[in-house]
Amino acid sequence: MHKVTIQPQWTISGPEGAALAQRLVDLLVGVHDHGSLLAACNAANVSYRHAWQLLREGEALMGAPLLVMSRGKGSILTPLGDKLVWADRRIRARLSPVLDSLASELEAEIEKVSSPTAPLLRIHANHGFAVEALRSRLLASGVPNEFRYCGSVEAVAALHNQVCELAGFAVPIGEFEPPVVEHYRPWLSARPYRLIQVAVRSQGLMVAPGNPKKVYEPKDLARPGIRFINRQPGSGTRLLLDLLLQQAKVAPARISGFEQCEYTHAAVAAFVASGMADVGYGVETPARQFKLDFIPSQRERYFLLCDERSLERDDVKGLLDLLGGAAFKSAVDALPGYQADDAGRVFTLDEAFATFRARAPRKAAVRRTG
Repeated sequence: MHKVTIQPQWTISGPEGAALAQRLVDLLVGVHDHGSLLAACNAANVSYRHAWQLLREGEALMGAPLLVMSRGKGSILTPLGDKLVWADRRIRARLSPVLDSLASELEAEIEKVSSPTAPLLRIHANHGFAVEALRSRLLASGVPNEFRYCGSVEAVAALHNQVCELAGFAVPIGEFEPPVVEHYRPWLSARPYRLIQVAVRSQGLMVAPGNPKKVYEPKDLARPGIRFINRQPGSGTRLLLDLLLQQAKVAPARISGFEQCEYTHAAVAAFVASGMADVGYGVETPARQFKLDFIPSQRERYFLLCDERSLERDDVKGLLDLLGGAAFKSAVDALPGYQADDAGRVFTLDEAFATFRARAPRKAAVRRTG
């Protein structure tokens, strides 16, 4: 199967029409990551001389310095240079899943033309890092597929409407499992479904290093002066947070920024890391990637839901082999906050959720006569 790659790109143009070079932005990101211009040049394969030329052109365009050289301390970004770095990271965190979905759609369209008889495995799922690892391995294995990132409710509704073969969503472990399962029940009860476990992951609060605002639990989000960044309605993370706030008796209206939303965990982490919010809620992996502190609160299982008849498809059998393989499990276990527990195991709804067992319909008693 052909692989399509789409990368986000952005520019800033001055009054005369000259644009800030993307290569310069990449260099500034490298300085932020490595602490020196020389190390950034080596990472980007750019000569030191060319890097200084890019810097001079960028500073002339922006009308302010972007970098300060400090003897014995390497290179330090100015506030403007730092803003450009975080603009780039927020753009990539926000747009990359959208562009990945578009790339997958284009791959599927190419596959339909080049191999019209090959079945296409359609997967709708909310964005997550274990799902990213699965998509990479499906592409490498040559299994024709179409990935579409969306909210959890949208994913299970798509399966219910037979728009896809697999729908990804997460369910908390413990006290919040019953209300979350009840939330999805209208779509889960329609047909004989099976659950394929992908991973177990941790959700929690993402805060600046050292937790300067002393945010430790959901009730702290309502304190004056705390700026929050949320996930969008329809996502599993938003549903879990809503339940946590109900438990803590915190009205969403008391939380500054509650209605401001991002569509991925990485975008939430980038928002906090850039200083535009004090705290967000999401999985641990992007918090560590953006060097934030992470305060875990809930563990949850991530599943792919499918019609039981789909388990007989060769491509689904191939997916199960990938999930149960050492390469996938190693990749997931390397993600902070993720474990590949029971990856590839298939459950019935009754086996997975005590809520379904408790509400299983009883057979009517047969009255004997005569």
